[in-house]
Order: sequence, then structure tokens, then C-alpha cells
Amino acid sequence: MPSNDRNALEAELRRLEKQVEELIAALGAAREETRALRHRQDQLSVERASLMQRNEQVRTRVEAMIGRLKTLEHGS
Repeated sequence: MPSNDRNALEAELRRLEKQVEELIAALGAAREETRALRHRQDQLSVERASLMQRNEQVRTRVEAMIGRLKTLEHGS
């Protein structure tokens, strides 16, 4: 194999090796981002459930207050 062809082939192999390394790094970053996003989604789901429960408690209390106010209004 002529020297020029061998040099060109080695350069192409180095370029491909570098590209593979970059892809591996990008894959690692994407996996980490996916893990972080799933963790955040889990946190938000827990927070949402808590807020829904609190909202229901507040709704129940407000409805009870309205009922008491109506009772007071009719009693006067």
C-alpha cells in the first residue's frame, strides 16, 4: 500500500475514532439527562399529589364554612 493511501486511511480511522468517542460522550450525557428528568418527574408527581390532597382539604373546609354561613343566615 502506498504511503499516501496508508496515511489517508490512518487519518480517516483517527477521525472515525474521535467521532465514536464523541458519540459515546453524548450518549453518556443523554443518559444522565434522562435520569435527572425522570427523577424530577417523580418529584413533581409527588408534589402534585400533595397539592391535590391539600386542595381537596381546603375545598371541604370552604364548603363547610359556606354551609355554616347559610345556616347562620337562615337563623337570623
